[in-house]
Amino acid sequence: MSQLDIVMQSAQQLLNIQAPTGRPDNSLWDRAQRVVRNLEHICRLPELLETSSQIDLFCLTTATYFCDTGFTHLANSNDLSLRSILLNGRAEDVQLNSVEATTEVLNTDNLRRLSTEIVTERLGPILPATKIDKINRIIIESGNRFTNMTEAMILFDARNLDDIGTIGIFNEFRRCPIHGKALTDVLQSWKRKIDYRYWQARLRESFRFETVRAIAARRLTTAEAFMKQLSIENSARDLEKQLTSQTMQR
Repeated sequence: MSQLDIVMQSAQQLLNIQAPTGRPDNSLWDRAQRVVRNLEHICRLPELLETSSQIDLFCLTTATYFCDTGFTHLANSNDLSLRSILLNGRAEDVQLNSVEATTEVLNTDNLRRLSTEIVTERLGPILPATKIDKINRIIIESGNRFTNMTEAMILFDARNLDDIGTIGIFNEFRRCPIHGKALTDVLQSWKRKIDYRYWQARLRESFRFETVRAIAARRLTTAEAFMKQLSIENSARDLEKQLTSQTMQR
């Protein structure tokens, strides 16, 4: 078994968790696999091939598999508000009571730090310290959109691409039940994002590579068309239009 096989096996064990409902939840592992597929293609971008940057694919792939393992810190929490963050797939600023009865703010920075601790604990015995340090640095730096670390830039884009488009919509729907949201709530939230130009800001700030940004923009166009049709069906405007047309033809 190769080192990467061991890494994947360990990550899969960690990321296949129990959902707040008590049922198995493999969404974190599924996301990790999608993001790895993203980065494998991003590594072949002309913007990267034309530079002299040497990509450490092993460390980058390992960092990708482990960058969300910090979420598993919440899997055994008795606090449903914390466990619900697992469904969000992202952290919000909330108060987390640790085992030591101290209180800290749970946010994406802390979750990345928790992920690096898990990397050190799980992979430290099998990988050289230099590799562990680089993997952890990629995880930490991937949260910095101004980083100049090539591997962190790739992971930054690969993760953000997973948030935009129909996958992003799927994740929004997945969060609905635990937050008590109905379809109308989701449509209103989407409209607010459009009104406040949220997605334009995401496209501008969430990608370092123009090719990936262009793909994200195309995915967003597809998502917008889907949400437009969803709004039509939710309000029955297509039915109203058909009946109005038939009435006028009489």
